Amino acid sequence: MKTKKQNADFLHVGRKLLDWYKIHGRDLPFRKTNDPYKIWICEIIFQQTRIEQGLNHYNNFIARFPDVQSLANAETDEVLLYWKGLGYYSRALNLHKAALQIINDFNGVFPNGYNDILSLKGIGKYTAAAILSISFGKKIAAVDGNFYRVLSRIFADDFDVSNAKAFDYFSELALKMMPENQPGTFNEAMMDLGSEICKPKNPLCESCPLNKECIAFNLGKIQLFPVKTKKVKPTDLELTYYFVHFKGQFLIKQRKEDFIWKKLYEFPIEIPIELEGFITDQKIISHKLTHKNLTIHIHKVSLKSLKMLVDFSQKENFIITNLEESHQKSFPKPLENYLASIFKDKNQNSSVK
Repeated sequence: MKTKKQNADFLHVGRKLLDWYKIHGRDLPFRKTNDPYKIWICEIIFQQTRIEQGLNHYNNFIARFPDVQSLANAETDEVLLYWKGLGYYSRALNLHKAALQIINDFNGVFPNGYNDILSLKGIGKYTAAAILSISFGKKIAAVDGNFYRVLSRIFADDFDVSNAKAFDYFSELALKMMPENQPGTFNEAMMDLGSEICKPKNPLCESCPLNKECIAFNLGKIQLFPVKTKKVKPTDLELTYYFVHFKGQFLIKQRKEDFIWKKLYEFPIEIPIELEGFITDQKIISHKLTHKNLTIHIHKVSLKSLKMLVDFSQKENFIITNLEESHQKSFPKPLENYLASIFKDKNQNSSVK
């Protein structure tokens, strides 16, 4: 399909979008600041989390870590604890590492250059562009899935969004629409339009401020855009854990920074032969990660004495904990849910038998 964007009045569309945003833009706490630190935190949190689900987490995170220095000074476990409930914990680890980079490499001042921001752990092109446009007023498009969807539909553009050149292609297109002096506001308006109106499924086209200009809408072909041909097939992965416990106490260990669930806590992944006779139950849990379908086998190992628990923990360097203490640790969601099911009565740690 040949694109018809050459017939569009780009700036007219951009200004019309901003007029809509002035009235309908979401009232969010991070929209009331241009502090690059806070813009960075909000962009990372809301990359994989809906606004309504993550807003309290954002407020709590900023209250505890109000600036780069406080985040850099924190222990990794505490950063992970304040990330609890958001998932994708590697984001929290990267935030902590990037805060240390800012302290060590930029004298504690958030950098304002594109390449410098890109050098920070966990920051990609979209996040760098969002920070530069919103905090520093640089004319750069913060292209993400919302941009791909909105621009593809407005111009009935069949450029494949899975193409490696899609970011640059749609950045160029967005810049033609972007008014000169309002790059941050334009990017925020595109985010709101994409998430609230021009949704992936069941878009609210009748309420869209750009429906008169939207070629795909006027052709009745909204469902054809954006074009995405390359799909990553998820792989299957099986994991095995042993919930080794005695009277409300159980064993955990922190994962290394490799593979999935970096630095989160988990149960033992194996036990000695002499403890296999104490397995009393098994639960199989299915869980989906990005590009991975997990099947998790959790064996419940009910020991007969505290000495057995202590001996095993000392031999294999496990931590002995209980439900209350475990709340100060961050676990993968499936293991967190398993603990909740095991300890149904939170006031009776000794109820595990």
